[in-house]
Amino acid sequence: MPGLRVDKWLWYARVTKSRSLAQKLTTGGHVRLNKEKISSASKTVRVGDVLTIALERKVLVLEVQQLGTRRGPFTEACQLYEDLSSPEPPKSDPTQSDVAKRARGSGRPTKRERRKIDSLREPD
Repeated sequence: MPGLRVDKWLWYARVTKSRSLAQKLTTGGHVRLNKEKISSASKTVRVGDVLTIALERKVLVLEVQQLGTRRGPFTEACQLYEDLSSPEPPKSDPTQSDVAKRARGSGRPTKRERRKIDSLREPD
């Protein structure tokens, strides 16, 4: 069966910005090929393999659909894999945060209130 180097495939699939970053990702132990941790960028990826990639803020689980021949546009890169990752949780709306719901004066003391507190603490 034909195959392709892991670092090349990660670069083709636009998981990393450059091939050297893909090499660092694989040699750093952040990539698993069919549940086995790999330490070499020269491991061969074949159609049907599952890659688990630990990125900075998320974990990607990708099943290889095609090998690819070049680093093309995003639409072409999306056809190289099927994303098996769990969906990201929805982001909370910043206008609905707890800070916005707090009643005025129930948070930190104002400058005037802090001065009153300080005058009570200081011995006269």
